[in-house]
Amino acid sequence: MRHPAVAGQFYESTRKQLIEQIEWCYTHRVGPGRLPQLQRGERRIIGLVSPHAGYMYSGPVAAHGFSALAQDGKPDRIIILGPNHHGIGSGVSLMSSGKWITPLGEVEVDRELAKEILKNSEIIDDDEEAHRLEHSIEVQLPFLQHLLGEFRFVPICMMFQDVKTSLEVGEAVALACQGKDVLLIASTDFTHYEPQERAVKKDRTAIEKILALDPRGLVETVEREGISMCGYGPVAAMLEACKKLGAKTAKLLKHATSGDTSGFTAEVVGYASIAICR
Repeated sequence: MRHPAVAGQFYESTRKQLIEQIEWCYTHRVGPGRLPQLQRGERRIIGLVSPHAGYMYSGPVAAHGFSALAQDGKPDRIIILGPNHHGIGSGVSLMSSGKWITPLGEVEVDRELAKEILKNSEIIDDDEEAHRLEHSIEVQLPFLQHLLGEFRFVPICMMFQDVKTSLEVGEAVALACQGKDVLLIASTDFTHYEPQERAVKKDRTAIEKILALDPRGLVETVEREGISMCGYGPVAAMLEACKKLGAKTAKLLKHATSGDTSGFTAEVVGYASIAICR
């Protein structure tokens, strides 16, 4: 059982307050402006880029991605890839069994899909320890629970984010997802603690590579330009997998910063919601 690490910090710790906070994110002026209604959509969205800061800062931006998902329909399974902020555990760590708890209930790990991913990779380890304190995957779950109700998922935490590792993770995920209805969520924030204008400029350089479905170009750009994007490896892995699963286009749903939600623009963190579609 994986207990929440950041409830009461990044998001509210009680069910009632958390639901109210999620609804606030949707109706915020930076958010989509209304609460989502889950539809029987075409399921064209294969991947999402979603931020993972405190909901008071990044939640309205994250809400754009989940709003698009609501219109697209409920996937059968979900994989969430996030960076390892704490340096704990293996270089690439998957949790293959158990349940994750949030104030909205329990979410079960998809054992079958997790084993398929592990079978296809020599660099992904089955390691619960890496997930114990990590928030990047955890903060996606309440939004998904609020929207979808019950679902199964696989968490993948990446400490190593180089090109080779990212592409190999993406290939292993794609092989496991062939013939299945799976949504891949890459959890990342963009530029950290720079002035608003500079952060926006740097973010757009990285976002251009994502919109071009260019995982290698994304990693190389982030490293060359010194962009402090914490989850570029998970995004690159997601893009590689989505391309192998038939992705054709990417759409920027929303880009904003903590300055847009907090009003403090001297040092901001950048956030984006991006949909990767068939």
